[in-house]
Amino acid sequence: MTPLPPAALSEALGHAASDKRLEVLRRVGETGSISQAARDAGISYKAAWQAIDTLSNLSGQTLVDRTVGGSGGGGASITPQGLQLLALADELAQAREAVLARFAGGSSGLRFGLGLRTSMRNQLPCRVEAVEPLGQGDPTVLVRMRTPGQALLTSSVTRESADLLGLRAGLEALVLCKATAVRVGRDEVEDLPGQCVLPGRIERLARGQVRDEVVLALDGGGQWVGFAEHPLAARKGQRAWASMGVSSLVVGLAG
Repeated sequence: MTPLPPAALSEALGHAASDKRLEVLRRVGETGSISQAARDAGISYKAAWQAIDTLSNLSGQTLVDRTVGGSGGGGASITPQGLQLLALADELAQAREAVLARFAGGSSGLRFGLGLRTSMRNQLPCRVEAVEPLGQGDPTVLVRMRTPGQALLTSSVTRESADLLGLRAGLEALVLCKATAVRVGRDEVEDLPGQCVLPGRIERLARGQVRDEVVLALDGGGQWVGFAEHPLAARKGQRAWASMGVSSLVVGLAG
């Protein structure tokens, strides 16, 4: 058996506890069927294929052997590399929970901080309120989340991504957004379709030649970074709002 390289293992296991990709792989091993694994995991057949393909791409190895057709209708089996990935995922999950319990009592904030590396400066813990399909047959859903300050954020994600993350009402999630996708203003808040708004107070203001970078201290705690046209007629401590499109918000779960 060719062992999985450390870098590939790190990528494939980077979100071991946050979505259903590893669960799908595990159920393929139990049932010998991708379609049955999808049913058992409560996701679509398409999402199950996506899960396997994503894990295989991240690990750089074939994790599932597929047999197409035949009298039995075909099947699937986990490769030795797939079994290795599952075994390591179990050990990492146990070790992670033990460390978090010892140092932080399982604090959700620390779970996010320890399990995620990203270039996105805006990261805010929220609670999922609803996952709403846009319409019958539409490939996307709207994930509505409440911030600590009780503002409502909405993110547009594909059905497969929502299924693989197991998104549902009551779940703790992390909302992420690139600062360059955020517009900051002080005038009357514009209620535009497909836009989300976060209110707060200006904490820092960095003047630029074309745009000013603004850091808002959000109601309820946390910060949000965005940009305003230069010069923004404002100073530290004044009320302002951040606006961004639902397609610019990313939903993450503790890894």
